Amino acid sequence: MHFLGELILILLATVLLGQLFARFNMPAVIGQLLSGIILGPAILNLVKPNDIISLFSEFGVILLMFLAGLESNLDLLKKYFKLSFTVASIGVILPVVFMGLASMAFGMKFLEALFIGIVFAATSVSISVVVLQEANQLHTRAGTAILGAAVVDDILAVVVLSLFTTFSHEGGKSGLTNNFFLNLLIEAAYFVAVWFIYKWVAPYFMKVAEKMDVNYVVVIASLILSIAMGWAADFVGLSAVVGAFFGGLAIRQTPQYKEVNSSVSAIGYAIFIPVFFADIGLSMTFASFFRDIWFIIAMTVLAVLSKFWAGKYSSELFGFSKSEGNIVGAGMVSRGEVALIVAQIGITHHLFPEDIYSSLILVIIVTTVVSPFILNYFIKKKSKDSTFA
Repeated sequence: MHFLGELILILLATVLLGQLFARFNMPAVIGQLLSGIILGPAILNLVKPNDIISLFSEFGVILLMFLAGLESNLDLLKKYFKLSFTVASIGVILPVVFMGLASMAFGMKFLEALFIGIVFAATSVSISVVVLQEANQLHTRAGTAILGAAVVDDILAVVVLSLFTTFSHEGGKSGLTNNFFLNLLIEAAYFVAVWFIYKWVAPYFMKVAEKMDVNYVVVIASLILSIAMGWAADFVGLSAVVGAFFGGLAIRQTPQYKEVNSSVSAIGYAIFIPVFFADIGLSMTFASFFRDIWFIIAMTVLAVLSKFWAGKYSSELFGFSKSEGNIVGAGMVSRGEVALIVAQIGITHHLFPEDIYSSLILVIIVTTVVSPFILNYFIKKKSKDSTFA
């Protein structure tokens, strides 16, 4: 019953702050993020992170990425695969190098510094997806490039994490087995299975479901498929959001996808997705802020610039305009849940000093909170440039 009270506070705060930001022509998601900071330990301490909120949050991000897949144009994703791979690759390398070197400058050992770089290698586009949706930019080539790069980025980050834990002999099991190369084979087999599901299983599964005389059976079937793909991705050592995204892509090419999109959007945006955004803010505290202020500032600046430059200049190499490049770069800035998961692995297995854990979490959250501001700025700038052109 205590959780119901917390849920009421979260939903009320996300709606009110979301509306406030929307009134000022800013993404409502920023207000949802700030609601967690205000309600949580950082300010009012009315709501504390707990297992039930985390469960709602995890389901929220799975639904969010399922919807992103459901709304994606697969032809565009195929068209911009080379760009997505380039953006993702450079977007993994730059944070590892820049933030690794900066961490060593702050007195970290080489392996500790390297792992901190890996923490910031992954991109989480959950928030970028919402900003792009609100600005009707998700179906543009910049939006498609961001989505494609984020999927590849997540896979590369998992591979880099596996390499680190395998060759440093620390961190425990980072995949289904303790053998890195076997893990790669298993993950490759997962993507073969994804293609099989996309091509044959999903259309047949949805066709069978449609014949059943059960309320919302098509929606239930689509959720079973996407959640199963997310679970399988997590099981083999990838992120569940990768599986959920491909689940959305699989449903997208079936005749039932419009009904699924409408119903799942209502489920997600009514409760689970707002809790996900608020939960990010709930993780923020300012306990170590003043002690580690220069470390936090340096890491935040490098975290933003490394991803922004990777996205901007990589996309411009493929013929994108400067304004489109800025949007791609800004869309890759957010770290979100992926970085939080990697940081949690690091602290559990003592891969970096415990006394900087809170500061790293703060940097992750700050990059996540500022990313919609940056993305929204460049989307509006592009729109103004187009108007005056």
